[in-house]
Amino acid sequence: MTKIREGGKKLGMAMQCRLQSLPLLPSTTAMAMVPQPLLILLFSLSLLSIVNSSPSQHVQIVDAERRIDLTSHIIKVYLTLKVENLGTSAASEVHLAFSPTEVEHLATLKAAATSGKRKKKTYVPLDVKSAEVPDGPNGTKFFSITLLTPLSKGETTTLEVLYILTRSLEPFPVEISQSESQLVYFRDSAILLSPYHVKQQTTFIKTPSTRVESFTVVNPTKRAGTELKYGPYENHPPYSYSPVLVHFENNNPFAVVEELEREIEISHWGSIQVTERYSLVHAGAQHKGVFSRVEYQTRSGGSGVSSFKYLLAKLPPRVHSVYYRDGIGNISSSHLRTDSRKSELEIEPRYPLFGGWKATFVIGYGLPLQDFLFESPDGRRYLNFTFGCPLVETVVDKLIVKVVLPEGSKDPTAEIPFEVKQHLEIKYSYLDVVGRTVVVLEKRNVVPEHNTPFQVYYGFNPIFMLAEPLMLVSAFFLLFVASVAYLHIDLSIRK
Repeated sequence: MTKIREGGKKLGMAMQCRLQSLPLLPSTTAMAMVPQPLLILLFSLSLLSIVNSSPSQHVQIVDAERRIDLTSHIIKVYLTLKVENLGTSAASEVHLAFSPTEVEHLATLKAAATSGKRKKKTYVPLDVKSAEVPDGPNGTKFFSITLLTPLSKGETTTLEVLYILTRSLEPFPVEISQSESQLVYFRDSAILLSPYHVKQQTTFIKTPSTRVESFTVVNPTKRAGTELKYGPYENHPPYSYSPVLVHFENNNPFAVVEELEREIEISHWGSIQVTERYSLVHAGAQHKGVFSRVEYQTRSGGSGVSSFKYLLAKLPPRVHSVYYRDGIGNISSSHLRTDSRKSELEIEPRYPLFGGWKATFVIGYGLPLQDFLFESPDGRRYLNFTFGCPLVETVVDKLIVKVVLPEGSKDPTAEIPFEVKQHLEIKYSYLDVVGRTVVVLEKRNVVPEHNTPFQVYYGFNPIFMLAEPLMLVSAFFLLFVASVAYLHIDLSIRK
């Protein structure tokens, strides 16, 4: 196994110094044109000259443990921080720092305060918001965690942080044949990028298999099975950075939905109709050469190991009238499993998806109204539904959720536990007069952790439920009157 030892060691030692001043990084447009390895190098060099200051010079991280999960194409980072206040004034917040590359791929960030040990450990969610640190490195993004109670001098607290990165694994080689495994690069830092002095820290990197082609060594570094351990490292000043590169095998499906439109149509006559339009792509290494279906079917364990043939969608319980089709027509290769708590739909595209291949399809189903529509104490009605994508282990580049309210609804408002773009539209359907109000929610870079409930509130006068039946009765009545008139009127020409 090749190990990048000397170069990684020297570069890691060079990055671990106190930072003095900051040269300007390229503009956003220029940075988009710079390859990622060069971008990381520019960022690392800029950290060498940052001013030796931090958002709070009286706060230090006593211990930091970071666990990076690379077993999927969705990277999950679990960070445990033990924070201590060394100053005389109370500290009410703790800042997190992210490099420009991480900011570009950051999907979600959560934090919680912990107390107790092991089975008795409790978690209390904390508010996390974007922050500005004037003396931080150019291009670095900061977030502040608001503590439950301010830390007095000498006090410590433990924080648990989870953040998720998407599209951060680089296939290399970028093209593979049907019989080859998929290898990817992962770039990060062995040293935690932080605006605080870090007394002790350790980083663990977990890979999906034991096949690791190479990795940067920043002593002490150990490897055991599928895990790499960097550290422990002691006494690193603010904004220390030590780039590492891991080249490993990852044959998990790189399922990315480029665009997903979910339309949720509410009918007060007893049902909710959901229509989901997918534009799916395999975002892994590009497929090269000719595809052999015979080889793919006869050598299922050694051919096309990085492709995926099945997808699993987790639907709400008590679904009915489920269909799955594409531009050609209905696709019968699907299996639905339902019970009182959940519904799972296993779908199979018309062909297996290799790197760079795409597929578009539609999933539709009905739901009982009483399970998702409720009435609030102020008399308004509200829909309680799940945001996000039903497909398991899938990244959505652009998600559009459209909630179609009954005709006559007024003053709609949406409550979502994270930031999304919102606007209203009007949709016309059968027998509509003024049209139906549509609440449109849009979010980019969506991961499974965004599959949380959201609510749409609206006012509705029950008299509007009689509009369509009255229109139908009126139409039949007019038709009846016209028929009677026609039968009793003599239109013949007599001499």
